[in-house]
Amino acid sequence: SMVIGGVSAVGLTAILWASIGVSQNASPLASVIPYADESSVRLGEAVYNENCASCHGDELQGEPNWQTRKDTGRLPAPPHDETGHTWHHRDELLIAITKFGLAKLTNNPDYQTDMPIYDGVLEDQEILAALAYIKSKWPAEIQLRHDAMNEPSK
Repeated sequence: SMVIGGVSAVGLTAILWASIGVSQNASPLASVIPYADESSVRLGEAVYNENCASCHGDELQGEPNWQTRKDTGRLPAPPHDETGHTWHHRDELLIAITKFGLAKLTNNPDYQTDMPIYDGVLEDQEILAALAYIKSKWPAEIQLRHDAMNEPSK
């Protein structure tokens, strides 16, 4: 399994599932991000607009030239629409990046990013709701591909 900064992806998944209250014995879900739940998506839109839109854009478009480092050496905020990489990552990684930040996930305390850490700022439900809002904006085909990616490996 993939190792992220000394923590295996499986170990990270167990920690995250516990932290967001998802039982590992629960029936496997294709996605823990409640993108089909209207109230979650509405909450997520408010959370996104207040906490994410200033960098990731009102239309999820990200910052211009998002793959080219700024003068500061940091990467611009990527788009969260279907043109970006967000949907290429499993739920637990999206949750972990939002909650704990890339420095912790890569086990590189010196990693420089403009992305805030939302642990202690947003509740887990708010993080899931913001991701639900983002995912609700993807084309159905992308949503289904992302759901398939989250299926537990057989």
